[in-house]
Amino acid sequence: MSYNTATLIGRLGRDPDIRYTKDQQPIAALSLATTDVYTDKTSGQRKERTEWHRVVLFGNRAETARDHLKKGSLVLLEGALRTRKWQDPSSGQDRFTTEIHARTLKMLGGKPETSSERPATSAVTSSVAKEMTPIYQEPPYDGLMDDDYPF
Repeated sequence: MSYNTATLIGRLGRDPDIRYTKDQQPIAALSLATTDVYTDKTSGQRKERTEWHRVVLFGNRAETARDHLKKGSLVLLEGALRTRKWQDPSSGQDRFTTEIHARTLKMLGGKPETSSERPATSAVTSSVAKEMTPIYQEPPYDGLMDDDYPF
């Protein structure tokens, strides 16, 4: 038995990119930033380390992202890590992308903040944990093949 689940709380780095498959199924690609705040051991200064994650939403979740999310939105996403292979059109070489196929999307509210206003990740997690209510959750949409991705 194995378990493949990633849970992230972060802010969108850009507006959701919505595309449609040949049979008009919506797919949203999100760029999600998560930031760790730590103290540098040598200098004693507070530092931030930001990781960027590619997240994909299907069906109604994609439409929800299109209608309600924008750059800077704070969200909680949960889903499975997937690696997919694609061919670079300019070089013809095979490339690989690891992304999170989100099954759960929770908008955590509040206005988008600048990096100087942003609290530490643990503070964000604890301050929003009580107000997390799912806006949409459904089983994963497994009807798409890699060739069906419009991006």
